[in-house]
This record gives sequence, structure tokens and C-alpha cells, in this order.
Amino acid sequence: MYPVWQHWLREHRPPLLVLWGRNDPFFLPAGAEAYRRDVPDAEVHLFDTGHFALEECAPEIAPLIADFLDRLARPVRCG
Repeated sequence: MYPVWQHWLREHRPPLLVLWGRNDPFFLPAGAEAYRRDVPDAEVHLFDTGHFALEECAPEIAPLIADFLDRLARPVRCG
């Protein structure tokens, strides 16, 4: 299903926050960086942790999520 997902990302280019454990034995850092090929404006953060980055680095990650969501919620001003 990866090709379908990658096509959707390229076509729609949604706001994208990628939070990744650089020491994950299953999902390597190159996988995180690959999102930028499909969504050039993707915000990618690598953490010195493994597969459970959200659980192990919550104090560092939570503010990034909050900031990302705050930016999405800001109204767009025209003119």
C-alpha cells in the first residue's frame, strides 16, 4: 500500500508532522526523511530513541505537536 499512500501524499500535500525515533530497528531514519520527497514542506523531527518515541520523548514531542496543531488552527487572512 506504500505506493498508494505516497501518491496520495504527492497529490494532496497535506500539512505533515513526522516524529521518528532515530534508533528504531524497524523504521529507519531514511523512512522519515523520505516523506519530504512526497511532501517537501513536511516537518520532520528525529529523536534519540527507538520505536516508542512518543512514549519515551513525550516532554520533547508534545510541544511540537501542540505548535503544529496551533499553526493549522490559525485562520487564513486574505487581502
